Amino acid sequence: MSLDAVLSRIDTDLPHATERLLDLLRIKSISTDSAFKQDCQDAADWLIQDLQSMGIDAEKRPTPGHPMVVGHAGPADGKPHLLFYGHYDVQPVDPLNLWHRDPFDPAVEETDTGKVIRGRGAADDKGQLMTFVEALRAWKEVEGEFPCRITIFFEGEEESGSPSLVPFMEENAEELRADFAMICDTTMFQSRTPAITTMLRGLLGEELTIKAATKDLHSGMFGGVSINPIRVLSRIIASLHDDTGRITIPGFYDGVPELPEELRQQWQGLAFDHAGFLGEVGLSHPAGEQDRTPLEMIWSRPTCEVNGIGGGYQGEGFKTVLPAEASAKISFRLVGDQDPLAIRESFRKMVEDMLPPDCEAEWKAHGASRASATSIDDPAFAAALGALSDEWQVPAAYIGCGGSIPIAGHFAKILDTTPMLIGFGRDSDQIHSPNEKYDMESFHKGMRSWARILDAVSR
Repeated sequence: MSLDAVLSRIDTDLPHATERLLDLLRIKSISTDSAFKQDCQDAADWLIQDLQSMGIDAEKRPTPGHPMVVGHAGPADGKPHLLFYGHYDVQPVDPLNLWHRDPFDPAVEETDTGKVIRGRGAADDKGQLMTFVEALRAWKEVEGEFPCRITIFFEGEEESGSPSLVPFMEENAEELRADFAMICDTTMFQSRTPAITTMLRGLLGEELTIKAATKDLHSGMFGGVSINPIRVLSRIIASLHDDTGRITIPGFYDGVPELPEELRQQWQGLAFDHAGFLGEVGLSHPAGEQDRTPLEMIWSRPTCEVNGIGGGYQGEGFKTVLPAEASAKISFRLVGDQDPLAIRESFRKMVEDMLPPDCEAEWKAHGASRASATSIDDPAFAAALGALSDEWQVPAAYIGCGGSIPIAGHFAKILDTTPMLIGFGRDSDQIHSPNEKYDMESFHKGMRSWARILDAVSR
């Protein structure tokens, strides 16, 4: 059977696959820092050379920022057309003094839980990206061809907001359009259950400043008779939730769907340890909507959170002052069909209506993206779920994600391509932090998983 031969090839080639990943990790492709512009070019060139070595027609495509890597291969014979997305750029490494080794001198290390690949980008996203590159390599070496039509699409600006992504997708939509976009930039559930992420929350950011007097005031001379912007801001923030944790902005829940019963039961079957989840950060009690389970709060319910607040004297000691202004940064995670622009308008109106005389509000917007939800009706999802279960010997699950990955929505909206998010990261990978790592098991079984998925979906 060809799949068995491909899996065997992955096993025997693991040392070489690891060395290839270490080579890629040595490239300092930090996208947000212009000092590493050439390194991003080098990473794209490295990938192009590697893809070309296995017969993929790969090219470096210029953008106003860092280049895209686009490649095509495989037969157009009626089988599904799969696009593989990943990003070759990485986060900055600061603070450098907290790393146990040079972040761009990667190595395989022994830990209490097994071998890990240590280095910047090991899990986010070079290690994940290379799992399906290596799966394709094994298919080609064993079979002489790929199991279906393949498009490769790697970007170099994900860690700096992907400013070139949407324009590039719009300009090249016909070339990039596929049946499924396989996105390998997610994690397993609680680090042990392989999963397909089908729900991603949207994100709305707002920065609010309440202004009153023309300057800071002496609290003895003006206290009581003068409005204090901190008090106004505090009342606004306190009013955003009721006593049950429900968000009070008018129309906020428009477009929020109820969780399908099938998913509710599956999530219950995951036996999420919310006490352990909260206990790891010194908390104990779920603080969201009181009529929802913890997993619902994280994956399928919207949120309103204050991410920063400031005003008045905050230095050492004490200063009796009434500040002239006070500010807060507030974010909303969105689900279903919630409209971020409508919520922004309703939130601002609610605040404006609460302002007392002598106060005004100034606003600064910080992005607005809708939630993304993927239907699992297509048989390819069941096939991929079964392939994951076979490899990990654990029933795979459809899960949600509390974070936001806008690329999934872009594939659906711009390319009319169904996203399928499958990743093998673990909660302990320390992505974006010092000492980032990727478990060797995740790298090895990730390759084997993609080989199985290629086989299952192409059939």
